[in-house]
Amino acid sequence: MTHWAHVVLVGYGEIGTKSSSVRARMEARLRENLQAVLDDRSLDGTVDGEWSRVLVRDVSDPETVAAACAEVPGVVWARPALACDPDLDDIVAVCRELAADHPESTTFAIDGDRTGARDDDEFSGSDIEREAGSAVIDETGAPVDLDNPDRTYRIECREEEAYVSTERFDGPGGLPLGTQGKAVALVSGGIDSPVATWELMRRGCEIVPVYIDLGDFGGADHRARAVETVRKLARRAPNFDMRVHVVPAGEMVDRLVETIDDTRMLSLRRLMFTIGAEVAAEEGAHSVVTGEAIGQKSSQTGANLAVTAAAIDYPVHRPLLTWDKTDIIATARDIGTYTDSTLPVGCERVAPNYPETNASLAAVERAESTDLFDLAVQAARNRERV
Repeated sequence: MTHWAHVVLVGYGEIGTKSSSVRARMEARLRENLQAVLDDRSLDGTVDGEWSRVLVRDVSDPETVAAACAEVPGVVWARPALACDPDLDDIVAVCRELAADHPESTTFAIDGDRTGARDDDEFSGSDIEREAGSAVIDETGAPVDLDNPDRTYRIECREEEAYVSTERFDGPGGLPLGTQGKAVALVSGGIDSPVATWELMRRGCEIVPVYIDLGDFGGADHRARAVETVRKLARRAPNFDMRVHVVPAGEMVDRLVETIDDTRMLSLRRLMFTIGAEVAAEEGAHSVVTGEAIGQKSSQTGANLAVTAAAIDYPVHRPLLTWDKTDIIATARDIGTYTDSTLPVGCERVAPNYPETNASLAAVERAESTDLFDLAVQAARNRERV
């Protein structure tokens, strides 16, 4: 290498615990997903890779590229860095360059290591830390703090190249999207369902978003908010089709309100699950995802969750089951879906005055007419994608 180059280092976690074949497949998927995000946002960068490392080269705006990479499922961290020759003098020179903007009156530490084969007389990771640390002190006079530094100079020296970075963007971790099959996510436009959807994305599931239009009990504002929250999540996965399946369920809901009282909300959830299962069957998905948390609403007591899940044979994933509402809100803010999710959702308008909180499956089934589920299946088949 004849000059220093801006790059972005991308680190993963759980992927590294997999077998060699699975790991290679997941790394390839992660690189593909990262490149798609950069291309979608018109950011310069070519995603490259080697064993245990993903690297973005040809970068003109390393901080922006690193921030974009840190939004992608499977990424634990992304670091904008300068790449140089794996030579001690060159590494020290890069550290001097980066020290030029070292914040005044702040501490620092050097975290350096060297990997790969080398001759006995070549420098070690300890040599890197010592020489680089001396260079930063010479340039800045900054004190060293190994326990809680204000800035860390992270140095990786490999056989062919060395990298020096001082910034880190934390990512969501998890697994690359598209490695764990498809899941149908029931999205309402409320706070919870986008977070639940994100949690499945973070675990590698391709998402089939489904919004159930409740007719007179819903509204254009609910649909618009649901679509917008999904679009914000889709920015993290532009190479996947995350258009929302909008299901026209007004006739089904009207019939539900006419025929069922105390257990109405439970039957509504069961009908929604039926719609989700029908879409899953047509789209090749393995499960249905909801934003339910135990005890959060009358339909989400322990007993009632069991009743609603019994409506379908597909697994019902509830990733927020044990979350506190404050944690759900914090995550919604973090992923950018909170602002579009703060108005009451349509299903709350369906609720009876005195909803059942400890229902039995037999009682709920007795109140349901067969045509309700026929209407649910027909609504699913009449869906449109937006």
